Amino acid sequence: MYFIGIDLGTSGLRAILVDKFGSFVASSESNYEVSNPNPGWSEQNPESWINACKLVFHDLRDNFPKEVSKLKSIGVAGHMHGAVLLNNLHAPVRPCILWNDTRSYKEAQSLDNLSKVRDISGNIVFPGFTAPKLLWVKNNEPDIFKQIKTVVLPASYLNTWLIGTPVADMSDSAGTSWLDVKLRKWSEYLVVSSDMHLEQMPKLVEGNQIAGQIRTELASELGFPKDVIVVGGAGDNAAAACGVGAIKEGEGLVSLGTSGVLLVSRDQCKPYPDAAVHTFCHAIPEKWYQMGVILSATDSLNWLSKISGKTAAELDNLLPNEPTGPANERFFPYLSGERTPLNDAHIRAGFSGLGQTSDLTKLTQCVMEGVSFALRDCLEAIKKTGASPSSLLAIGGGSSSQFWLQTISNTLNIDLEKPKSGEFGAALGAARLAIAAIIKEPIEEIMTKPEIERKIIPNPKYVDLYLAAYEAYKKGHIYLRGLQ
Repeated sequence: MYFIGIDLGTSGLRAILVDKFGSFVASSESNYEVSNPNPGWSEQNPESWINACKLVFHDLRDNFPKEVSKLKSIGVAGHMHGAVLLNNLHAPVRPCILWNDTRSYKEAQSLDNLSKVRDISGNIVFPGFTAPKLLWVKNNEPDIFKQIKTVVLPASYLNTWLIGTPVADMSDSAGTSWLDVKLRKWSEYLVVSSDMHLEQMPKLVEGNQIAGQIRTELASELGFPKDVIVVGGAGDNAAAACGVGAIKEGEGLVSLGTSGVLLVSRDQCKPYPDAAVHTFCHAIPEKWYQMGVILSATDSLNWLSKISGKTAAELDNLLPNEPTGPANERFFPYLSGERTPLNDAHIRAGFSGLGQTSDLTKLTQCVMEGVSFALRDCLEAIKKTGASPSSLLAIGGGSSSQFWLQTISNTLNIDLEKPKSGEFGAALGAARLAIAAIIKEPIEEIMTKPEIERKIIPNPKYVDLYLAAYEAYKKGHIYLRGLQ
């Protein structure tokens, strides 16, 4: 038996083929573009996801025909919060409005001001969430709004294409501002607040439950067995947690991707929206997770890379392996606004403490420190919910930097575990959900932790120095707001 896990990312789609033990067999990926037609806008054509999915499926089939002939199920993980608006033929009526789109900040504020929204959804209504985007469409594109038969999320759109019926999982749906996160069902109050109705919502299933069977004609086109099933899948962060086995109370991860995430799994639903902490359903039943999100993690280093003319790797090579204390310079990583804990779509990044000796090496250091301080903001917010992680798995592209990981460990005063290279991200998490629907074994035996390459512990020599620098950093957003 074989299984496919899909990671529908912002810039590309990746699929992995695994066996029944979750062992990696093969992978394939295809990239696509993001459109930014106006400042603060971020859109994507859902058709590009379908085309990418077909390409990777054909690639896996052509190169691994024996394994694909024994394919049993597919799981899809995708970037959260996107609004895909479908007509009665399940066709998109406009480009998807993505997670990092901030145009609906006024609508988000109006929804967040409603008395019961935070209590039911467990979250602040952020501009990036799905519900305010629908109000924006109603207010600005009324002809489009009238055509909407169903609203789905990006991963759910792939599910819809695969099985022919709109189906979404709990973890992804928790980021819409329409889900009762504690009860794990659509809230009529929340849905109606966006001038939508329950009939426009996709069917809900758990991430490891069967969503449906692949369409017969699509199975023939792809060369897949006709009895392949599709599971609920997950939002990308919940899938990443499944990929690294972070499913028990207090287990978590810190992810240095385009955005930054500090995530902790929970056995109970304990929202704390006032700190801009996300409280979402996990991808498996009767589990939740909480996370702080910063919008520009590796994006901050990539920005410095672009303006300096050096690659991110070249910038990292300017630094030693081990930090010897924080820089005098400060960087505030608000290139696209900020979520946790500021909930501010308009704030923008800045430097402070620049001097004649502030060269590219120092700027690289303080950019990494700024992201680390922002992650400390996330940790402090999550601690207010009662969570107290003693260690975190470090994943994402930025985790290849030893300097950055040590800086984060010193700043958080928490042990970090860096997995050995291999498959342990969202695609594997999606594949594990596909396995769990077929292989009736305890979830814990399917979603195991990866082998650890090294452990990074806080350097007691510098922890207090990073704490002092962090306390200074916390004052920065006040001044930045005053300057803009």
